[in-house]
Amino acid sequence: MINKTLSEIVHCTNCGAIPLTSAEGKRQLNCKKCGANYEVKNGVLVMLPNHAAKEMADSEIHSKQSSVFNYIDHYQKDGIEHDYFQERDPGTEHIERRVREQIFSQFTNTTGKVLDVGCGRAWVAQHLCPKNYEVVSMDISLKNTTEALKLYPFKNHSAIVADVFSLPFNENSFDYIIASEIIEHVVDPKIFVENLMRALKPGGTLIVTTPYKEKIRYSLCVHCNKLTPLHAHIHSFDEKILSTMYAGEDLQSCNYITFANKIPIHLRMHLFFRFFGFRCWKIADRFFNLIHNSPMRILVKWQKK
Repeated sequence: MINKTLSEIVHCTNCGAIPLTSAEGKRQLNCKKCGANYEVKNGVLVMLPNHAAKEMADSEIHSKQSSVFNYIDHYQKDGIEHDYFQERDPGTEHIERRVREQIFSQFTNTTGKVLDVGCGRAWVAQHLCPKNYEVVSMDISLKNTTEALKLYPFKNHSAIVADVFSLPFNENSFDYIIASEIIEHVVDPKIFVENLMRALKPGGTLIVTTPYKEKIRYSLCVHCNKLTPLHAHIHSFDEKILSTMYAGEDLQSCNYITFANKIPIHLRMHLFFRFFGFRCWKIADRFFNLIHNSPMRILVKWQKK
């Protein structure tokens, strides 16, 4: 069955035509203009453009290793090989918890449509669907989106396999877009932000989190014998770089927060701080940043007019 929430806000990724149609009894959306078909697999609408794989196979990232990076193929395989839903070690889980809390603290509306870009383990749907937000979990990985729907089968939760660089959503579709720990992986961060801003409704908010001033490390790949960035992080960001990612006329404001001081992490103080509520933890985090300003994360919020 085609999810109604999705069918009303998507367009053809090949030609941009809207609306897409669904033949009765068929689990797919069809474009009458160019003939493209988009199937529903395991309840997940798959909307990668037909030409994406070919185009990306020919593309090149001009990074230190100067190697071809087919990111669609990479993250589809990554979703299969890596279990995003497995239990985290305590230190990682603590940082991820604080990132989630910082993101949700930016919400001012009590309802609305939310796009979770690179949904991973789908914690956005887990947290927001019970609060009556409509959440769309988006990932390049069919495995991740399938598991997301299986774990959180809310009526207000839908999932889609799609690519930000061929974003299938119409303009003015979402009240909130969350892209947490994603932008450091993408080919072109500026286009990434621009495409997501177009999908925001007027007054909508785009929230991005990423490592702060990360020193990207490399290892020598045993297969190609070339330097490969660890964790597939290909960009490093600070507030100056991120503030230049979008300057459209529809930009209302751009604000940022840095947080998660490194000192407690290195001292394994998360074993103690895990008992702190978000407000108490923020006070402690600010205190450590006054002693030594070394935050591990940055959150940037773009508000649309």
